[in-house]
Amino acid sequence: MDGPATPDDPEGRSTGDPPERRLTDAPEPPGASDDAPDRETASLSRRDILRRASYSGVAVLGGGLLGHELIPHRHAAAEASHEHYVGGGLVTSTGDAQPGPYGHAAAPPPGLREDTLAAVTHPAPFDGRQGVTRSYDLSVTQRQIEVGDGVVVDAWTYDGTVPGPIIRATEGDALRIHMANRTSHAHNVHLHGRHSPQMDGWEPIPPGAEFTYEVVAEPFGLHPYHCHTAPLAEHVGRGLYGAMIVDPPGGRPDAHEVVLILGGWDVDGDGRNELVCWNGIAGFFHTFPIKVPVGEPVRVYLLNMLEYEPVGSFHLHAQTFDVIRSGTALEPHEHTDTITLGQGERAILEFTLPEPGRYMFHPHQHHLADRGAMGWFAAI
Repeated sequence: MDGPATPDDPEGRSTGDPPERRLTDAPEPPGASDDAPDRETASLSRRDILRRASYSGVAVLGGGLLGHELIPHRHAAAEASHEHYVGGGLVTSTGDAQPGPYGHAAAPPPGLREDTLAAVTHPAPFDGRQGVTRSYDLSVTQRQIEVGDGVVVDAWTYDGTVPGPIIRATEGDALRIHMANRTSHAHNVHLHGRHSPQMDGWEPIPPGAEFTYEVVAEPFGLHPYHCHTAPLAEHVGRGLYGAMIVDPPGGRPDAHEVVLILGGWDVDGDGRNELVCWNGIAGFFHTFPIKVPVGEPVRVYLLNMLEYEPVGSFHLHAQTFDVIRSGTALEPHEHTDTITLGQGERAILEFTLPEPGRYMFHPHQHHLADRGAMGWFAAI
């Protein structure tokens, strides 16, 4: 059976581990001689590039080959076209984006598609049902995933993806969350929100064992779920987290909905995230902006699941947004352009983008943005 799309398997089929990629034999990025600053960068060895970016060349996490590099984002294609830069970058009439004159030190893996992260970014719409039983499979597997250009990690995954599947229910629905532990380590599923302590998910589920969590979805709002087996930072940091949307009865007003989860990858085991990302892949939404229609409501389900950092944040360029803290209200608590979240905190953001163009978003801790957590909304 086909499964969810993943970075190394965009069709959702099991294809085995991706081949290891070495820094020394990967091709240089195209367009290295387009202009003077790029010629200087292209003349450096790949390890020199890594040193300038203050990263180690390669490291090992759980047996996987790790390493990444500074990739200059070029705009020669835009200069040669008849399109124009709008809102911080080039956007064509269909919303396709060419890289603008802005870059950071982490690029996504080559060969990804725009829909690679669709299953963990675009939630199923509110279906209007209430008082029903909804079942989800959050079985844990271990698999190699390429999370940056040349960065392959041995991730722990819920149902094969990082983040795990988006759970969606209406307040009062019965949830049946099945977890089969298909790894050699103990794991579990801890759901935020209200439920019986017998279903709290802190008890380790041993390798080869299974458990079904049965809870009532409440209160309405946005809740994370994650592994709660010690050491917690490693289990969350290696990919065991996801989002649970609990809609109020009757739902919320129609909007284009997006889930954004801030996470990271400690690639060398030093308690520091060398890569930081939205929805599991560094730099993905820089390469593939999130397309939304001009002037129509947008709703972002925002979670901070970033380990090894005291706080995370979200800043939207050129626009402001309503904030519903934890999603547990129907009216906004504030209106701003930057929100700060501790680990495990979340919020619903609502806004419209009134003009065509690209609107940047990133944590306002700039070292986190530079490590891959910068992206764009493309209003078309």
